[in-house]
Amino acid sequence: MMSNRFTDALFQLIKSLEKAEKRHFKLYIKRSSSNENLKIVHLFDALDKMEDYDEKILMKRLKPVTKPQLANLKAHLYKQLLASLRLLKAAVNIDLQLSELLDNARVLYYKGLKLQSFKMLEKAKEIAKANHKYNFLAQVISLEKKIETLHITRSTLEKTELLANEALDIGEHINNVIKLSNLALLLYRWYVQNGYARNIEDEKGVRYFFKQMLPPDIESITDFYERLYLYQSYCWYAFIRQDFLMYYRYSKKWVDLFYEEPEMITVETGHYIKGMHTLLNALFNLRHYEMFQQILKRFERFATTPSSSTHDNFRVHTFIYISAAEINWHLITGTFSKGLELVPRIEAGLREYAVYVDLHRILIFNYKFAVLYFGSGDYNTCIDYLQRVINDHSNLRIDLQCYARLLHLMAHYELGNDTIIESLTRSVYRFMAKMKNLSVVEEEIFKFIRNSLKVSTRQMKPQLEIFLSRVKHLEKNRFETRAFSYLDVISWIESKVYEKPMSEIVHAKYLESKHRHHAKPAKALQMD
Repeated sequence: MMSNRFTDALFQLIKSLEKAEKRHFKLYIKRSSSNENLKIVHLFDALDKMEDYDEKILMKRLKPVTKPQLANLKAHLYKQLLASLRLLKAAVNIDLQLSELLDNARVLYYKGLKLQSFKMLEKAKEIAKANHKYNFLAQVISLEKKIETLHITRSTLEKTELLANEALDIGEHINNVIKLSNLALLLYRWYVQNGYARNIEDEKGVRYFFKQMLPPDIESITDFYERLYLYQSYCWYAFIRQDFLMYYRYSKKWVDLFYEEPEMITVETGHYIKGMHTLLNALFNLRHYEMFQQILKRFERFATTPSSSTHDNFRVHTFIYISAAEINWHLITGTFSKGLELVPRIEAGLREYAVYVDLHRILIFNYKFAVLYFGSGDYNTCIDYLQRVINDHSNLRIDLQCYARLLHLMAHYELGNDTIIESLTRSVYRFMAKMKNLSVVEEEIFKFIRNSLKVSTRQMKPQLEIFLSRVKHLEKNRFETRAFSYLDVISWIESKVYEKPMSEIVHAKYLESKHRHHAKPAKALQMD
């Protein structure tokens, strides 16, 4: 589904612009009537009208511009577009506001207007402190110290001592943020590459890494960003280890940070959106239906606020995470056919946002679509979506590659394609073994499929009952539940044992759940 239309950086930037941004650029650039600027407006219009980037067509439209001239024009247009966007977005973006104040302070200092520069720096310092922007604060204090050191400013001794102590405090804080954000980033990278911990060795490695990287004295951490990255680190640590209760606790702490300081939702909207997604994932894995719906509705309300659309990434990620949560709801309630109604809308959104959506997200959606089709009994379409995952060569999500192949095998089994089942079973088994992704559950699935080819229809039900008894007791085993996270294997087997559609089996479990309606949640799961 990922388009290759966006191969040129300038074309990609233009295609990402909204109407208001295009209009602002035209007004911004036409303030100067220079010949060069008129040429880049012509180039802008030509690129804006193109569906796909084609330099040969572009050259024809811009005659008599030569290829070297085109390269220069493109570079100039790219620079002017960024300048226009910076001007437009500065009013709604704290980082851009702080950058502008700091730049202005530097300009005033270089003009020799030290006192005016100090006033600008004081304003920048107030905004940075109010919004926990300590990286900017460090730059502000660095410039203040430079001015104090190189010039006679008549500052009091108390002020200079305060400045020195501020620099030390901020340096310590920034060091903690760097360590914790590195830990969160590296744990997330581990998950994107490998998925859940596959065995005790994986868990030991992750546990050792986590403890080594975790800064001492985390109990003393009180600042917003330090807590944010600390909670993120614990989230990924718990998620990789499939400790879903810990995953829930820390994803809730992550989101609650923003409710403690609501102004930070507009400052760090991306982290808030990711936190809501993480919290929904935790409730999905815990099958806490009622809370899942509460948080999803809260997230959907947020999607209608200005904060969710001030940034292209925010709008796209909100769409992606709400769409994923909507699919997850149908997966855990067994309403697979209803979930399929979402597929065309989500695919249309992914095409619309193709310039922004990373391949990792597309792989996940294709797998989730396949599971919906499998659960609804449309095995042929399920296979079509799985092929998109299997044929990907990005080396992302080894776990997803493994389970896509396993589900592909199960879909062919359901279709009764006996002529290819034996060879396909060997192929999938070899792949999962090579990727060290075989647990007892997968071994039992392979064993059942192999044996089923040798038994009569009359003998099948006893075989299924044996299969179910061997797998069901593994449901609470942490290293075996990874298979159940990708596909509800137990409900699939039960559907065959009880001769009912898989959707009916899953939906019955939802109806029987104590977490479905107005159940008093366990203490660890209380939302407030």
